[in-house]
Amino acid sequence: MTASPLPPDRIPVIVGVGEIVDRPKNVGDGLEPLALLEQAIRRAENDAGAKLIQDTGSLDVVNFLSWRYRDPEQLLAQRLGVSPAHCHYGPVGGESPIRFLHEAALRIARGECEVAVVCGAEAQSTATKAERAGVPLPWTPFAHDVEEPKRGAAFQKPLAVKLGVFRPVTVYPFYEVASAAKWGQTTRQALAESGELWSRFSAVAAYNPNAWLKRHFAPEEITTPSADNRPIAWPYTKLMVANPMVNMGAALILTSLAKARAAGIADSRMIYPLGGASAEDPRDYLTRDQFAESHPQNAVLRAAMNIVGGNGAAFDVIELYSCFPCVPKMARRILGLGADVEPTVTGGLTFFGAPLNTYMTHAACAMVRRLRGGAGRGLLYGQGGFVTKHHALVISREPPSSLSQEVSVQAEADRHRAAAPEFVSEAGGGRVESFTALFDRNGEVEHGVVMLRTEQDTRTLARVPAQDAATLARLMDQDRSPVGALGTITMAADGVPEWRTN
Repeated sequence: MTASPLPPDRIPVIVGVGEIVDRPKNVGDGLEPLALLEQAIRRAENDAGAKLIQDTGSLDVVNFLSWRYRDPEQLLAQRLGVSPAHCHYGPVGGESPIRFLHEAALRIARGECEVAVVCGAEAQSTATKAERAGVPLPWTPFAHDVEEPKRGAAFQKPLAVKLGVFRPVTVYPFYEVASAAKWGQTTRQALAESGELWSRFSAVAAYNPNAWLKRHFAPEEITTPSADNRPIAWPYTKLMVANPMVNMGAALILTSLAKARAAGIADSRMIYPLGGASAEDPRDYLTRDQFAESHPQNAVLRAAMNIVGGNGAAFDVIELYSCFPCVPKMARRILGLGADVEPTVTGGLTFFGAPLNTYMTHAACAMVRRLRGGAGRGLLYGQGGFVTKHHALVISREPPSSLSQEVSVQAEADRHRAAAPEFVSEAGGGRVESFTALFDRNGEVEHGVVMLRTEQDTRTLARVPAQDAATLARLMDQDRSPVGALGTITMAADGVPEWRTN
């Protein structure tokens, strides 16, 4: 990667962080996302201790899904009284806050702006409660004429949609099961690792004043199904998946080192981006070569390690994206960190809360506070889609000697990718490549879904009916992996392929 020395007016620094959590007693009093954004930005300015908003030349707003606006970035700029040259509302993606932070830093390094703001907010808890109660909200009118952003189903094959495996909660289990098999784990062992890891996330959330759920859960509470912890999609329970029913906003303010010093901001308050990387997989997850690892994740994290000398242990603190356990479990292995890893400074998307695309904005705020408190270097790793989009950013108490403008490591990710198998919608049988089961709200299996490799080494999906107790018992046996199990496919009366173990 090419880089050049930076003068003080081209060295980007994070100088302000702000967060807000809204828990209204009356649902009608809940703040809309735009209001949460504005408050978070003003709190970030107060945190910086200098008047910076008025000089905003770059404004990035993380995509939100709890309310729909026309040109929300412009509405926010109006609220702030600014007219930034770069005023951007992003696409859906949990990695986008880290990408926006990185891009804002590079914008300052290029001399395109002096002050940059990155922010995100959601009010899903209030919006959902109001809808259920029939309570009108006194918010900016919902923009019904604005197209809903494309999400999972828009990119997936019809059979995946028909079988229900087109949402994050039903797709990530394919990575969970396949990666565990690669690591030689039984389902029981994989669940134990997930429980230990998620318990560590909850321990951090318990002491984070901005967390939605402030309680430290024991590993077995997380992995054991119960009335309050129903199974969602095998092998995940409610306490192992992201919780979007929150009202939260967060913002970060970046400026140049020269402007920060001119504004009287103490060096001890400044945190420096050192660099990072991004890469992606195809949006249609069924066109990937395998599900035991993520080539883009590997490339992004290795690039981040190279910034600090090629060793994951060189990071004093890390934030590993935590929508579902498979993601940080894969990440910590690439980083060369043990099962006792401390994976978060924030609390995770289950316990801190998952304000949809903007969790990593809060994580960046938490990371800045930790680094100000004495830690040296931190890793922020964000991920979006179905293990699809990946971005890592290294930040530090010490300034960089240079900052590379080259971000993509897509070529490195692609170099490791094998040819993906052809997808077919009909086959006579196959061996299990991965598996999940979908549950209803009563904790009963609706049906299982197997991802299969056929004798011709093509890939297909098939249903396992809830009535096929023997096949489901084999696939959900906690003492052996379902991967590799052989079976036969027949076509059901409704035209859906069904698989039965041999």
